[in-house]
Amino acid sequence: MAQVLEFKLPDLGEGLTEAEIVRWLVAVGDVVAIDQPVVEVETAKAMVEVPCPYGGVVTARYGEEGTELPVGAPLLTVAVGGTGAPEELTEAAPEAAPKATAEDAVSSEYSGNVLVGYGTAGPVARRRRVHRENPAVAQAAAPVPAVAPAPVAVKAPEPAAAGFAGHDGPVPVISPLVRKLARDRGIDLREVRGSGPEGLILRADVELALAALERPATASAPAAAAPAVAAPARAVAGERIPLRGLRGAVADKLSRSRTEIPDATCWVDADATELMAARRAMNEAGGPKISLLALLARICAHALARFPELNSTVDTAAREIVRLPAVHLGFAAQTPRGLVVPVVKDAGTRTAESLTEEFARLTESARQGTLTPADLTGGTFTLNNYGVFGVDGSTPIVNHPEAAMLGVGRIIPKPWVHQGELAVRQVVQLSLTFDHRVCDGGTAGGFLRYVADCVEQPAVLLRTL
Repeated sequence: MAQVLEFKLPDLGEGLTEAEIVRWLVAVGDVVAIDQPVVEVETAKAMVEVPCPYGGVVTARYGEEGTELPVGAPLLTVAVGGTGAPEELTEAAPEAAPKATAEDAVSSEYSGNVLVGYGTAGPVARRRRVHRENPAVAQAAAPVPAVAPAPVAVKAPEPAAAGFAGHDGPVPVISPLVRKLARDRGIDLREVRGSGPEGLILRADVELALAALERPATASAPAAAAPAVAAPARAVAGERIPLRGLRGAVADKLSRSRTEIPDATCWVDADATELMAARRAMNEAGGPKISLLALLARICAHALARFPELNSTVDTAAREIVRLPAVHLGFAAQTPRGLVVPVVKDAGTRTAESLTEEFARLTESARQGTLTPADLTGGTFTLNNYGVFGVDGSTPIVNHPEAAMLGVGRIIPKPWVHQGELAVRQVVQLSLTFDHRVCDGGTAGGFLRYVADCVEQPAVLLRTL
């Protein structure tokens, strides 16, 4: 006899509460092995493949591609054990199983770019009857609320129930189809009051909210109904791109940084001819090639050791500046899915070869969309090489909650006074954007000047060896 187990979206760590289904890797009827990836989801931090802790036959999937699901929402059901015959799947116990205990909880941890280590101590989810007669229904079926083991007849909401009420956290929606309807019609589900059990949003709620938005602003509301809420102005034409997933997380972080951090920027031009020559000599000597970014990272790490004020964060609640003991260096990387900032851990203790290798690994992971939350968090200082875009200077936004960011423009030949004579040299513009709460302009200027000195005369770094 096959046992149908329900696999829910696991806790992806780092305070993440929801994820968007990007691509299903299995279909209803497929046989899956334990820990086989079954779905690719996008969180606010990265794209990850989620493996299923059960082995068996997939009997249902919940959510279409593009659907956002909260942590703990059902992803799919798997028939475990038995022969997998259709009659066994149909006869799976339809009653709701007891609530999962702490011993039944599924645990997870990150390893690489996938989740591994799920426990299978016992059934942790409700069992469902498989819709053998209509597999499409089984695939698109929405999870039944835990408080209602059988379908519950819900009275159609009154017009007043379609008013708007803000939601905190994940929005409870009865079906992915309802969520898709709201998304296609431009309805913000966080502003819809659900009339189902425990505030569950039904299709009727979305339709009433849509009717309220399309109602002419001059129409008078019935006396018995709640006051109509004025519909927000909407552009007649133009593409609408939802701020969610990675793009939404970046938008929120940049907005918070601009709101909380009183930043300032200083910059200087530096002659990078000697640095370029030193790198060329290193690479001609044999061994792994050293990247220019790795040399700039080494310079940053030594400069932060001299000016620790810039390797810090501000605890606004305690009104304290926290100087951090290690340098975890973030670097901006542009990907097809948007801007990400991978972090090189313990950059201050790494060699140029180690830094080059780690930059290459993280850059490739960023392009493939396989960075883990651990790769994207914990930074204490950011190095932004915007010269790769062919620009000379920039005034970037500090990567909250860090205190500073060093910007590096393109290195190009320019007229330069060298040893009292006009010459053509390789010149780069360096800029430092910093949180003015952690230091004043003198400290920031001293840091930037030291970085420029190391770029112009790499031998300055020999003092630190």
